[in-house]
Parts: sequence; C-alpha cells; structure tokens
Amino acid sequence: MAAVAGCGGSAGGGAVPSTARAGASAATDRGGPRPPAVPAVAAAPAVPAVLPGPARAEEETSGEAVARRAEAARAALETARRWGLARLPLPAPQPPAGRPELRAAQGVKLADGLPPVVYRVPTEQPIVFLTVDDGAEKDPEFSRMAAELGIPLSTFVADYLARSDYGYFRRLAEQGDAVNNHTINHRNLKVLDYATQRDEICRQQDQLEGQIGSRPRLFRPPYGEYNEDTLRAAGSCGIEAVPLWNEEAFPDRMEYRYEDQRLHPGDIILTHFRGTDLWPGTMPDLLRKVVDEVTAQGFALARLDDYL
Repeated sequence: MAAVAGCGGSAGGGAVPSTARAGASAATDRGGPRPPAVPAVAAAPAVPAVLPGPARAEEETSGEAVARRAEAARAALETARRWGLARLPLPAPQPPAGRPELRAAQGVKLADGLPPVVYRVPTEQPIVFLTVDDGAEKDPEFSRMAAELGIPLSTFVADYLARSDYGYFRRLAEQGDAVNNHTINHRNLKVLDYATQRDEICRQQDQLEGQIGSRPRLFRPPYGEYNEDTLRAAGSCGIEAVPLWNEEAFPDRMEYRYEDQRLHPGDIILTHFRGTDLWPGTMPDLLRKVVDEVTAQGFALARLDDYL
C-alpha cells in the first residue's frame, strides 16, 4: 500500500513495519524508557472583545442593560429631588418624523394664504408644550434646571427686553430650546397699521437671525392680540404658524381657560421670563410648579417646534 506523506511515514518515506511498532509498544509496556511527555497547552479562556460605539451597545448583555437603566433612573431621581420636584417628569415620546399637517378644528384656525393660529396642537398623545415669552429675566438657574431635567422650552423673545443679553438666549438655543419671534417693541399689533406691524415682525426676524443664527418659523403676537394684517405681515416675513395658549403658568399657580380646569392633549402653556420683582417666586419656582402640575395630571412636556 502506498504511504501518504505527512501521515506517520518514516524519514525515508517508507511505512513503519508492524513488528517494529509492536516491539516499541512492548518495550514501553515493560517499563522501558519513555519519550518525554509534551506538556499540554491549556486553552486560553474566551474573553469577549469590548467593542466601542454602536457595536458595544448591540452586544450589551441583558444584565448590563438592566444595571445601566437602573443607574440612569437613580441619577434622574436624584436630579429631580435636587430641584425640589414632587416626582420624576414623564418622558415625552419621540417627536414625529415630520410636522403633522394642520386642519381646521377646535384649537386651530386656518385661513387661505395665512399662517395658522394654534391654541392646541392636534394630538391624542398625553403631551403639552411649555412656552416662555418676552425675555426680561435671564436667570441662569432656570436654564440650567431645564437642561438638567430635560425639559424642552419654546421661547418667544421681544428685542427690547432681550437685547441686553442675547447671549443668554444663544445658550438656550445651544441646549436645544427654540428662540422665536415676539416683535421688536412688544406693542399691541392690533391697533397698528399693516406697515408698522410688518416692521415689528420682520425686523425681529432679522435680529434673531443675526443674534441666534437661525430665522424663526413661529411668531406670537404680544398679549395674544392680532388681526388679519398681523397674519399677512407675519407670513410675508417667513412665519409658518402663530401659537397662542390655553393655560398660563406662574410660580404659585396655573390658570386654565377650560371649565374643567385640566390639561388636554396638545395644550400650549404660556409663561414669562420674569423675576421676583414682579412674581411671588423665581424662574426655577415657576418651572417646578409647571412640571409638578403637568406630571401629576399624567402629561409629559414636549417641544412645540417639533409639532408646528
């Protein structure tokens, strides 16, 4: 039978005689010298690679995921307690991929060629929206509290009140809070002619674009007072929607326009940048009141600009 190289053949390539194999075996069995044993190499224990980025997250074990979520919940609760909240704010759902199309309905007023006026965003989700007007009080603790708690804000800024420190509103924009148009001088637009209204709105569009870096899509008329000229002027300046409100928040109370004195899905809450010279409390007191009230009624705060 032909020998197969590399399969136990002799140095000369021939097969080892069976008698030789038997003799070697017999010598070994009689206690003759044995060849030194080759030490076995222990297999290294399998160590899972620690991968960076998305790969690490995808391979996270269930135990690790539970521990991570528990730690995040503990940290969130600690933050809520540090700011004096009664309970953790409810998380808002993911915003829609595109802003919903507005249709004429209760809470939405539409007119051909004019920006819609919205008191309540059409939604069935348990979300409401916090909006902050004017810009007189620039409390760093308020912006820090909102950032640490993950509370989204939509602001409506009047130039004559904000111009002393536009840096404050730039920082709000950097943390994801929208800075929108509330006119240059905060005048009652309803008593002004079209050209003056347009100047008030368009100049503030220009000012905010220069100061914040983006041109607002949303506009709120001072005092909620407007007419058709207001909407035409706003539309000509690039405004896409005019949100008003159904609740107003203060550091010590919430005021409702509804008979049931309750929040409803899609409600817009109004408040202001004001301090203790005008209010019975600070801006963090105000935010604490809003978050506690909203959470107690089973709602989460979402970002208005994602829906309008």
